Amino acid sequence: MTHKPHILPVLILAQFACTSLWFAGNAIVDDIALKTGLGPEIIGYVLSSVQFGFITGTLVFAFLMIADRFSPSKIFFICALFAAACNLSLLVAELSKWHLLFARFGTGFFLAGIYPIGMKIAADYYENGLGKALGFLVGALVLGTSFPYLLQGLELNSNSDTVLIITSVLAVVGGIVVVFFVPNGPFGKRSTNIKIKAGISLFRIPAFRTAAIGYFGHMWELYAFWAFTPLALFTYTALNGSNFSIPLLTFVIIALGGLSCALGGYLAQKIGSFKIAYYALLGSALFCILSPLLFKLPPVLFLIGWSLWGMAVTADSPQFSSLVANAVPPELKGTGLTLVNCFGFAISIISIQLLTILSTQINPTLIFLFLGIGPLIGLYVMTQKK
Repeated sequence: MTHKPHILPVLILAQFACTSLWFAGNAIVDDIALKTGLGPEIIGYVLSSVQFGFITGTLVFAFLMIADRFSPSKIFFICALFAAACNLSLLVAELSKWHLLFARFGTGFFLAGIYPIGMKIAADYYENGLGKALGFLVGALVLGTSFPYLLQGLELNSNSDTVLIITSVLAVVGGIVVVFFVPNGPFGKRSTNIKIKAGISLFRIPAFRTAAIGYFGHMWELYAFWAFTPLALFTYTALNGSNFSIPLLTFVIIALGGLSCALGGYLAQKIGSFKIAYYALLGSALFCILSPLLFKLPPVLFLIGWSLWGMAVTADSPQFSSLVANAVPPELKGTGLTLVNCFGFAISIISIQLLTILSTQINPTLIFLFLGIGPLIGLYVMTQKK
């Protein structure tokens, strides 16, 4: 079946636009700290509240089988509007801690109708070559995640409100283009009723279980790496007297992961999604183990090393999603992707909070060692499968 050529580009642009909300709070964390009076622990609070909202949203979506019972494009549009509204609510002059946490929670909740739903739409259009399609799609998510750091680094009007306004407008536009230009895909099969045990029963499928555990190991590392990359850059500058633009370099390091997702998608067509996921996970595990040594390198080599880590840490993500989608019945693809996302992001909260605590208790150059736990477990399970 011939695909409409505009579908994937529209999905890529929409995914980028809507997921720019994800790190909007983290990019302006210093300004939020001034508004709320919170200290360094705000880094963990801001991101963990989004992750917790996302987990809650994915649980609700998976339990009610939203992605498999209703039009995914309409769900994407509605969730984009509500996520943008939650993001804009941070513009208030008097921002309390609880307003901050609930606003970021709401953003995360409605992102559950954007990220996994976008992958569900792609799976409905690309029965073959899904690894390549998801490589571009997750690459767009990675670029969207890094985008607020670019806005902050450019110091537009030196006003953090600009970051919130631009990312919210982008999200609304992303939702609109999907609902108008991406109809339901030809390979989608709609479920007509709720099957309460359907999601959990998927873990009885060996291929699904292996892909899911590999993804969980990847998620232990990914968001904590992103969240604490600014701290790593700050620590390096303090130790070595360098003068980096931390927001701009954070943007570059995260954005490079989008490139590796796309490259991994192309390679997956030749050697398969499993191998790409396995070797990317292996590469990022090695960076975790060697991370203390990176802080001893000259500035150029440190930045090259951290950038390569930023590429390795994301390259496996779309391929794990492809393995998950291909392991389940067509009428449960949306539920399978949403459920795996849910558990994966729950795991990410634990690693983020762990690094938040460790960053105040031990030398910051050592905290990234603990990110290796997840990838090593994922590699062990995948090696057994292999």
